[in-house]
Amino acid sequence: MNTNLWSLKSGDRCEIVGYDDALDEKYRIRLMEFGFHPGESVSCLQSLAFGAPKVYRVSNTVFSLDDEVASHVLVRIATPHE
Repeated sequence: MNTNLWSLKSGDRCEIVGYDDALDEKYRIRLMEFGFHPGESVSCLQSLAFGAPKVYRVSNTVFSLDDEVASHVLVRIATPHE
């Protein structure tokens, strides 16, 4: 199932599919510098209420992203056996 990074809940895992066209190129480049490449596995470590930034693990590094960026990262939710 494809969705976006912002929709993940704490404990969810996914694979990055790409980025939507609305994300500015400078953010896309910066995210890839951080390790958010298509095909990379990402875990949502923390998902607080009220629109607070979520915390993600990618490439053994932890990042906090807000909805303005994370909602443009397209992902495929990992099934439990992946």
